[in-house]
Amino acid sequence: MVCDGKVSAPISRRDLLKVAALGSFVTSAPAQYDQPARVASMMRRNQRRACNRLAGTQFKLSGWIGNYLDAVSEQWLKVAPYSNPAMLEMFRDRDREPKRELLPWSGYLAWKYVVAAVQVYRATADISLRRVIDDVIGQLISLQAEDGYLGPWPKNNRLTQEAPNVRLVLSKCNDDECERWKSARHTWDPLGHYHAIVGLLLWYEETGDASALTAARKAADLLCNVFEHKPLLDMEAEPWDQNFTEMHQAPIHSLCLLYEHDENPRYLNLAKKICDEFSAADAAGKPLAGDYINAAQARKEFHELSKPRWESIYPIMGLAELYAITGDEKYRRAVEHFWWSIVKTDRHNNGGFSSGEKAVGNPYHKGAIETCCTIAWIALSVEMLRLTRNSIVADELEFSTLNSVVGLHSPDGHWVTYNTPMDGVRKASAHDIVFQAREGSSELNCCSVNGARGFGMISDWALMSAGDEVILNWYGPGSMCVPWRGGKLTLKQETDYPRDNRVRLKIQLTEPLSFTLSLRIPYWSRVTQVRINGETVPNVKSGEYLALARLWRADDQVDVVFDFSLQYWVGEGEYENKVAIYRGPILLTYDRRFNTIDPGGIPALDARGLSGKIVTFNQWLPPMLLMEFNAVDGRALRLCDFGSAGIGGSPYRSWLDVNSCEKSEFTRSNPRRSGPVA
Repeated sequence: MVCDGKVSAPISRRDLLKVAALGSFVTSAPAQYDQPARVASMMRRNQRRACNRLAGTQFKLSGWIGNYLDAVSEQWLKVAPYSNPAMLEMFRDRDREPKRELLPWSGYLAWKYVVAAVQVYRATADISLRRVIDDVIGQLISLQAEDGYLGPWPKNNRLTQEAPNVRLVLSKCNDDECERWKSARHTWDPLGHYHAIVGLLLWYEETGDASALTAARKAADLLCNVFEHKPLLDMEAEPWDQNFTEMHQAPIHSLCLLYEHDENPRYLNLAKKICDEFSAADAAGKPLAGDYINAAQARKEFHELSKPRWESIYPIMGLAELYAITGDEKYRRAVEHFWWSIVKTDRHNNGGFSSGEKAVGNPYHKGAIETCCTIAWIALSVEMLRLTRNSIVADELEFSTLNSVVGLHSPDGHWVTYNTPMDGVRKASAHDIVFQAREGSSELNCCSVNGARGFGMISDWALMSAGDEVILNWYGPGSMCVPWRGGKLTLKQETDYPRDNRVRLKIQLTEPLSFTLSLRIPYWSRVTQVRINGETVPNVKSGEYLALARLWRADDQVDVVFDFSLQYWVGEGEYENKVAIYRGPILLTYDRRFNTIDPGGIPALDARGLSGKIVTFNQWLPPMLLMEFNAVDGRALRLCDFGSAGIGGSPYRSWLDVNSCEKSEFTRSNPRRSGPVA
């Protein structure tokens, strides 16, 4: 498939069937998929999802996000395995003496890297990145044990959730919990195998590499062999060790994903068994797991779960897949309930999720907003969008990506943060969680291997389809070319979005085609103007998709002008009497580097009549957006985009003093709680 003169990545067998089933175009399925029952099963699963990513899309994203995609590829993904060779060597010498000192989660570091790398590759088609991934996956597959094991632990400790060579050295450890961390010998082996199967499946889908699918099956077979007749949860574990059961139940998601490729009933049966274990309790009646389905039916908020850590997102994503497979509405309702709960109670003003690595029911909480938590939140949001086709979910994906994902990366893409606070400074994860460094892997930690995935997941939701409908969620300079009805469709955007509010969309087709092009109209854009070939489109509504059904021809042009009027989120709790300011999807932020005013003397703004001007920053490392405002006391105050804030190590503030703002309550039509001045 050639798009814009560039060879696209091959379309996966799974996606060929998905797209064919949804009516995007007709193709002949590979021989092993020709059974009518298998095809019918695939069609049912896709019909239960409201939309799916358009398979085979060739992305050429430029501008600010395109630069970050290039940066994380060049400065991190292509070099990380070679500058941190223990990423692979811990698997190679797992049974050698002396044993390596590892982290409970060391087994997923390589596999999280693989997941991030494959999804970034999907968004770039960078052939040199593909070679690196191919090398890494080839090494990992060669190190798979005969029984299917894909972890770094000695033979006698495989999937036992404990090992003698676990060691943590915490720099800040003054309480009983820290002491338990240091002395614990538990491992998160099932979580490592979860990421392994996901990474292998992503690679198989993208390249057709059969060895990856075989390795995923072997790993899943091992999980079945070990856990078919015993729980993943250790019913006899000490109470403190039971705090981490959600990590062990993550394979429910990967088993369902694999079942969609290979309808082996063992995989689905184990997934359902894990689901049954969600409601497990100890002898005293204390929940051992999240009890997600019953809690959702009881309308409990996510932070009220017995397992409110961010790793509970993986089991919940498994429920989304169980719904697609079985059609049981209780699974879908649980996913939707907890997604909305997190938006309402724990998604912060910068699009990040978690406070101290868990949900606390307070979006103003100053606990660490961990990179891994935000990445998992985005992954759950992709599943929510597939389930619901709700444009406001896509708004949230854009919000988290343009603010938090950009904000957790260094300008050159080489490192990510552990914590990306609403107010504070930006520090590399290697500083905040240096205790995770090991010989041969000084840069590896749970967040460093995961952050790039935030950019890679753009390929999951930027361009989607539902039957005859092409859904455009991503706005920004560049193009997306997709196989469509036996030909190709290219959507080229001429824009400086999100710096500028105007998007010119050019349609390129091999021949005229009738279909529906649906444009995401963000809920924060109260007055959006759309024109097709110069003619105004009526009835454009905020917070919905604008369906443009017509006979499309080559060189048709759609012009969109979004409403970038300033909006305000009035804080509460820890940020009482403070306000977050938004311009379109971007959170505006004070950074000392762009001001002569120090953080202790930031002047107040008045929202009445407030309108800043875009200014140029002529020094090095300019921000994506810099605006200058007149403060109440007459001084000039400069605010940049949140993603650029703190890149030089200077303090920043996203909660500011702003007069004349009225509080907007959370609603499902305005989850950001932001509004203009009346």
